[in-house]
Amino acid sequence: MNNHIIRVLIGVVLCVFMTQNIDAQRFVGSVVAGCNFAQIEGDGVHGFYKPGANAGLGLTIALNKKESWQLSVELLYTQKGSVKHCSPGYFDTAFYGPAMFTDVDRNVPFDPKTKCNISLDYVQVPVLIHYEERYSGCTFGLGFAWSRLVRAHEIYNGFTRTTTVRSGTYSKNDWSVIADVNIRLYKNLNLNFRWEYSMVPIRTMEYVFLLNDGSTVTEVQKMHNHMLSARLIYYINQKFYKNTRVNKYGQVMGTKWLREIPDYND
Repeated sequence: MNNHIIRVLIGVVLCVFMTQNIDAQRFVGSVVAGCNFAQIEGDGVHGFYKPGANAGLGLTIALNKKESWQLSVELLYTQKGSVKHCSPGYFDTAFYGPAMFTDVDRNVPFDPKTKCNISLDYVQVPVLIHYEERYSGCTFGLGFAWSRLVRAHEIYNGFTRTTTVRSGTYSKNDWSVIADVNIRLYKNLNLNFRWEYSMVPIRTMEYVFLLNDGSTVTEVQKMHNHMLSARLIYYINQKFYKNTRVNKYGQVMGTKWLREIPDYND
């Protein structure tokens, strides 16, 4: 097992033991499925245009008796990168210099429709602390994630580059900060929105610019994954009961269904 994964798991276990007694622990499993909308800061392409999968399993544990504070760990397969479709000449070899295309895979045909397409697939372990606002059914989370690169594919100016995991073009590890919100749709089913940004560069890129006088200028760009996600989360072993809190007009105050919390009364 990779040393990074071992460190993450040890950290989670220590957090659990420090926050509560073993007898009081209550684990909740979850299934996650959704879509990423990604871009890479520093690659010369802007916009969350790169779609990708975000799916896996999760485990949540309560940190206090009321269960308003929670710790979650997920194991995900997540796809990041960037993509841009634009007119011919957007990435002109005369503008960026020939050094940009020395690593082209000549066995793959030129694709004039795709000017930039970077695909980076990761196995990811996010760890977040959450606060649940009980009567609204909303949960707010903040944390970090470690991602391990398992697939890399890259096209620039229609040329497929010889980029793989083993080529070392992109860092194999991606450490990122995460913020998200869960909205309860119906009982165990939640809608999750997540923002994620790399804390350290995944690649350092040198751009060679050709000036009008024939000279060149090299610009160094540090590249970071930047991503928005929309996901559905189904919590496997949670129980619910109808919310009986009503206002003076007889309308339910807050979410229709309240999560059942063992050994805690409202």
